[in-house]
Amino acid sequence: MECDGASSDVRRTGAWSEREHADGLDAVWFDPFQPWAARSDPRPAGRIDLVLLNGFATARGVRTEAGLPLRFVEARLAAATAYECSIGESGAVPTRVHGPGMLHDWFNALAWLAFPRIKARLNRLHGEALAACAGSGTGRGALRDAATLLDENGALFVCRDPSLAACLCCRDWRALFVDGRERFVVGGVTVRVLGHDLCEKLLAPYKAMCAHAWVVELPPDSPAGQCGDALDAMVATRLQPETLRVAKLCPLPLLGVPGWWPANADPAFYDDPVVFRRARREREERNPPSLA
Repeated sequence: MECDGASSDVRRTGAWSEREHADGLDAVWFDPFQPWAARSDPRPAGRIDLVLLNGFATARGVRTEAGLPLRFVEARLAAATAYECSIGESGAVPTRVHGPGMLHDWFNALAWLAFPRIKARLNRLHGEALAACAGSGTGRGALRDAATLLDENGALFVCRDPSLAACLCCRDWRALFVDGRERFVVGGVTVRVLGHDLCEKLLAPYKAMCAHAWVVELPPDSPAGQCGDALDAMVATRLQPETLRVAKLCPLPLLGVPGWWPANADPAFYDDPVVFRRARREREERNPPSLA
């Protein structure tokens, strides 16, 4: 899933050539999942160990917002009900344990372990939106669209510097990643990958890879690099039907994050207009449509 900050034309064609950077589970973007990822990696056996994942979930005390203990169950044996409803009504997360979809569902399980409150809140919002749609006879709706984008392709842009948050929102990439690089690196911004579909893509990263970023603004005097359970709880409280909108999710080219890819140490890395696109309004101002 690409967002407006990057073109799908450069997706996996000729995959990004800077391959010496770690793209396994030790890569920086997988930091939130490190306590469980290596121990539960299903790739060597070709199968997810549900007993192991459920042991992790029990140890973490992962629950739905209704207080139901979360457990991962084999998808083919799960109750015949809508996916989000299954989780909300029983705490059971249908999980494909092998074959197509295995890695996608494994990263979903890791996201539940790393961000249990955010995932529980997203599940609740999905459930409420489903009920509203069923009652009105409408389609998915804006809330479900936004919740899906954050759940599948989201990242948290945790920022103590309001000027950097503004640069992201208006897609001023040079101000964010070049001119503001020092402030970004010394604690102004922490990026945490949340979306499980995005995580699967990050096993083979490419330059145009783009997250839908939810901006988490913190006071300037708050501790640098805030993350973990405190961040999880804070973001969960901010995810409300009246605040979660697609328009609030900003495109963020992940390999542009300082320190996440060797090539971005060179400012010329950001001169690629296909990936680091200006905001549409700015593009139109610089290239007005012809009146001919």
